[in-house]
Amino acid sequence: MYLNNQHHVLDKKSLSKGGISETTVDIRLLFKNALRLGAIAIIVAHKHPSGVLTPSKSDIHLTKKIKKAGYNMDIKLLDHLIISEKGYFSFADENML
Repeated sequence: MYLNNQHHVLDKKSLSKGGISETTVDIRLLFKNALRLGAIAIIVAHKHPSGVLTPSKSDIHLTKKIKKAGYNMDIKLLDHLIISEKGYFSFADENML
């Protein structure tokens, strides 16, 4: 989700559809959309079809890359959510941002 100054949603985009065990996120495309929309903040989310809500090493690494790229462009990563039928995991709620 791409957000404005008041954290209202400007737009929502699906950036990738995964395979059985993983998907690839192009961070350049993520921020290209943010810059085009004039977003000042983003929230990213993805599904864990397995139901496991614990972030993987890849999830943690991706979150760090997104946060660093956003910092360099003054676009804040507000949260990274992992969603399953059992609930959700919030990097922000767990102080992992």
